[in-house]
Amino acid sequence: MQLEELKNKFEQFLKQKGHKITRGRFGIIDKIASYGTHFEIEELVRWISNQDKSVASRSTVYRTVRLLQEFGAIREVIKLGNRTIYEFVAGKPHHEHLICVECGTIIEFYKEEIEELQDKVCEEHDFTPVNHRLEIFGLCSACKERRHENRGLEATA
Repeated sequence: MQLEELKNKFEQFLKQKGHKITRGRFGIIDKIASYGTHFEIEELVRWISNQDKSVASRSTVYRTVRLLQEFGAIREVIKLGNRTIYEFVAGKPHHEHLICVECGTIIEFYKEEIEELQDKVCEEHDFTPVNHRLEIFGLCSACKERRHENRGLEATA
């Protein structure tokens, strides 16, 4: 879905829900689309503010992210401790996540076999899926390597 098409559909969504249609909300969509990675809302607020203070207030960013989440253009990806990480999913193919518990690196992946297995399990249980997400928490290769190096240093000390 192209950004303009997304904005048109979001405008219809706002009208249906009785929300105001403002330039600020559409400016936020542009900023989120150009952000290009997973984000925490506060991180997004700082980035937007550094880009252009006139786009929207902090509270407007928070409200718009929530509306975009309800609309389906943004999805909550990870709850890690007291952090909530989101991503802009409009126009992106479905995927899953590997999350490093040390450095916070997020690796996106897609495996058709996983999708097929999920469909099979749902069918076996006469269950109609609406949405799903798979998050695998562990250590990325860089953090594993650092741990390995640190163990080597401890052994020589």
